Amino acid sequence: MAENQSLSGLTEEEAQEFHGFFVQSMSGFIGVAAFAHLLAWFWRPWL
Repeated sequence: MAENQSLSGLTEEEAQEFHGFFVQSMSGFIGVAAFAHLLAWFWRPWL
C-alpha cells in the first residue's frame, strides 16, 4: 500500500497535477462567464 495516498487515493504529485488542471479550467470558465456577462450588459444593461 502506498504511504503517500490521501483519502481520495491520489498521491501528492497526482493531487497537485489535478489541482493545477482544476484551477486552470475554473479560471477559463470564470473568464468566459465574465465575457458573456459583459456582452449581455452591452446589449441590454440591467441597472
